[in-house]
Amino acid sequence: MSDSRPIGVFDSGVGGLTVARAIRERVPDESLIYVGDAAHFPYGPKPIEEIRGYALEIAAELVRRDVKLLVVACNSIEVSAIGDIATAHGVPVVGVINPGARAAAAATRNGIVGVIGTVATIQTGAYQRAIGSSVELHAAACPAFVEFVERGDTSSDELREAAQRYLAPLRERGIDTLILGCTHYPLLTDLLQEELGPGVVLVSSAEETAKDVAGELDRTGRRRVDAEPPASTYLTTGDPAPFRRLAQRFGGAEVAQVGVLHIDAGARA
Repeated sequence: MSDSRPIGVFDSGVGGLTVARAIRERVPDESLIYVGDAAHFPYGPKPIEEIRGYALEIAAELVRRDVKLLVVACNSIEVSAIGDIATAHGVPVVGVINPGARAAAAATRNGIVGVIGTVATIQTGAYQRAIGSSVELHAAACPAFVEFVERGDTSSDELREAAQRYLAPLRERGIDTLILGCTHYPLLTDLLQEELGPGVVLVSSAEETAKDVAGELDRTGRRRVDAEPPASTYLTTGDPAPFRRLAQRFGGAEVAQVGVLHIDAGARA
């Protein structure tokens, strides 16, 4: 049996494109609808209730577009609203935190792992709970990183200075593995690896999340088996022109058109 409905993927901006790309590579026959909430970016410093409002409205819109699976490609959304999203819409939901924690626990050699993320993600302790007691985990909030990425800046001196400041305490702890606890952060992989050195393994949740997506499709019999080629739709709540430029740079695919999605989460926030 074939389920030709698309997979819905959403994030606060372009960072979730790293997850969308991994999904396309893992299950290339699937169609995707991607939403980046650029109008309300950044999520990280916002109150949990406000993030929850935006997330629920975007999830509702994707469900109205008849997606068969929701992928919360944003750590800040996951810690704020993933339970509410799953309860509200009755569609399978896959997040990024458990896959990232699982990959880091498997990768570490000395049992000392770091995680970097937005303020919202780090303050909730979600990765600490997900990774368990067998690993010594040290967390650092890196609030400026997302804004650099959304500007298309992945290598400036200003960004490098911020990285040195954020990563210094983790280096001092002797981490040998670092979880990139925000889907924007894989776009900074080269810079982060230079700052930490080749001995530290960088773990992105994107590939592990794509594995979970494939597993969920198989478990629920939702794989797409269709003679027609799959389609990818890109939507943003903000200005589509800069979003399209960044999507083409970071998304690993030609993005011919970006549509605009209007949401009003005032009543939910």
